[in-house]
Amino acid sequence: PLHLAESGGGSVNAGGSLRLSCAASGYGVRAYCMAWFRQAPGQEREGVAVISTDGTESIYADAVKGRFTISRDNARNTLHLQANSLTPEDTAMYFCAAYLSTSRQCLRSQFQYTDWGQGTQVTVSG
Repeated sequence: PLHLAESGGGSVNAGGSLRLSCAASGYGVRAYCMAWFRQAPGQEREGVAVISTDGTESIYADAVKGRFTISRDNARNTLHLQANSLTPEDTAMYFCAAYLSTSRQCLRSQFQYTDWGQGTQVTVSG
């Protein structure tokens, strides 16, 4: 399993941007599918974006499409989420997640993901 640690959250005004990072430690990180999920108070956890093991393909939730960009650096074992044009509806705890995959393409369901970080809070006011 991987150990995942998120950073980069904070409080911003609507229209602002944040860059979230997730540092992964463990063996064979490049073989893991990785994704960002979020959970707002009183709501279920939802998928934000998924990225393939080699970083060439990504899938986004409709709510963030065109505003958020997921990327990964397999040489540095890091995952990123660039979040632009933030709105109060983006306020949530953001989680990095991963699972060991035999396929380059990755699944979107949170139930597939076995390794999770502690989360980083994003608060958007305005």
